[in-house]
Amino acid sequence: MKPLPCVLTIAGSDSGGGAGIQADLKSISMAGCYGASAITALTAQNTTGVTGIEAVSPEFVSLQIETVCNDIKVRAAKTGMLFSAPIIRAVGESLRDKDFPLVIDPVCVATSGAKLLKDDAVEAMKDIFPLADLLTPNVPEAELFTGMEIKSREDVFRAIDILLEMGPKAVLIKGGHFDSVAATDWLGIKDRQPIPLMQQRVKTRNSHGTGCTLSATIASGLAKGYDMITAVRKAQEYLNLALRAGFDLGEGSGPPNHLAPMLIEKMKQGLLSDLHEFGLRLKCMDGLNELIPEVRMNVAAALPCAGGIEDVAAFSGRVSCSRKGEVMVCGHPEFGASTHIAKVLLCARKSNPEIGCAAGLRLDERIMDSVAECGYVEAWFDRADEPGEVLGSEESTLEWGTCKAMSEHPEPEMVDVVCDSGAKGVEPCLRLLAKDFDDLEVKLRKLLAAMPV
Repeated sequence: MKPLPCVLTIAGSDSGGGAGIQADLKSISMAGCYGASAITALTAQNTTGVTGIEAVSPEFVSLQIETVCNDIKVRAAKTGMLFSAPIIRAVGESLRDKDFPLVIDPVCVATSGAKLLKDDAVEAMKDIFPLADLLTPNVPEAELFTGMEIKSREDVFRAIDILLEMGPKAVLIKGGHFDSVAATDWLGIKDRQPIPLMQQRVKTRNSHGTGCTLSATIASGLAKGYDMITAVRKAQEYLNLALRAGFDLGEGSGPPNHLAPMLIEKMKQGLLSDLHEFGLRLKCMDGLNELIPEVRMNVAAALPCAGGIEDVAAFSGRVSCSRKGEVMVCGHPEFGASTHIAKVLLCARKSNPEIGCAAGLRLDERIMDSVAECGYVEAWFDRADEPGEVLGSEESTLEWGTCKAMSEHPEPEMVDVVCDSGAKGVEPCLRLLAKDFDDLEVKLRKLLAAMPV
C-alpha cells in the first residue's frame, strides 16, 4: 500500500479526548493521513473544564519533534497548545529549518474558559509566526495578538493586515464568535484581498476542540498537496459535518463527531434500504392512489445530520399510479434524487430537527377534511406572497414557502402538514411530515381511513 502523508501535531493532550492531540490525530486519520505527535503538556480535563496542567520540559518537546523528523518524512505540521514561552521557543528552534508547510493554531483559551497560554508566552508566540504557512486565530485570539477590537468586516481586514505583518504567509480568522446566520472565516493571503469562506452555522453546544479539528484537517490537506484555499474549504466542510453529527458526551461542551464521514457512509446504505422497503409498502397501501397528485408523489428521508439535498434520499422516478389505481414506485432510492420535497424536508427540520421524512400529496377538499379529522396541525404559505428576489424555480418557492409557513406557525414543532393552494398552472399540494418511515406510514394510513366516502 502507498504510504500515507505524515502530519505532525505539536500540542497538548486532552484527557477528555475532545481537543488537543486526541482531536488532531482523529482528524488527521479521517483526512487520510498518518498522524505523528509531540506532546507539549498534559491536561486533566473533561467536557466541563480543565482541572490541571502539567507541562513537558522544553528539551523533551524538542526531542520528540527531532526524533520524529529524523526518521519519518513529515509532509505538514501544526501546532496547538504550546503553553509557555520556553516551550514556544523550543518548538520554534526545532522547526527553524523545516521543509514542510506549518499551520499555527495560537491556542490561548479552552472552550470551557480555562487559560492554555501563560501571560509571558504571548510575545514568544508572535516570534514564531514567521514560520507559519497559515495562522488560524479565532476572534478573541486575533484581538489578543493585534491589540484591537474586532467587531466588523473592516476590523477583520485590518487585523489580517496586522497579523500578516508579523510574518505568516496566510491568516485565517475564524468567524465562529460572530453573531450571524452563517459562519464566515476570513482567509488573508499576502498581496491578496481577504476571502470570505462561509459555512452553515450549526446550533450546538458541542464545540469543544473545533479549532484543533480545523487546523489539523487543514494541515492534512496541505500534506496531500492541496493549495491553501482548497485545504481550508475541505477542512471547513469536514468540521461542519462533524458539528452537525455531534452528540452529548458529558455535562458540558462535547466535541464534534470526528468519525462522522465514516459513520454517515454506513447510515446512507441503511437509509436507502429502508426507503426501498417503504416503497414496497406504499405499493400495497389501499387507496394511496387518491393521495397522489398530478405531478406525482415523492417521499424524502434525511440523514440525521443532513445539510443539503445530497443528504436526502428519494425515489429517482417518484411514485405514480395507473388509471385503475395501481401504485407504481418508479426508479430507485437515491441521494439527491429530489430537489422539491428534499427542500421542504430540510426547511422543516430547521424548525423541528425531529422530522426525518416527508411526502408530497394531493390537496383537495376531501383530503383537507381528512386532515382535519385526523387532527393534523397545518401550516400554510401563499405563493402570492413570494418576494420578487426569490421567484424563479419551484425549488426556491418551496424552500421559501416551507420556511415561511414553519417560522410563522406558533408551534412549528407540532406541524404535521405544510400546505399551499397552488397558483395559475401550479397544482395545490400538501407535504406530510413525519419522524421516520413508521411514523409516515401510520400518518398516511390514518389519513386514508379518515377520507370521506
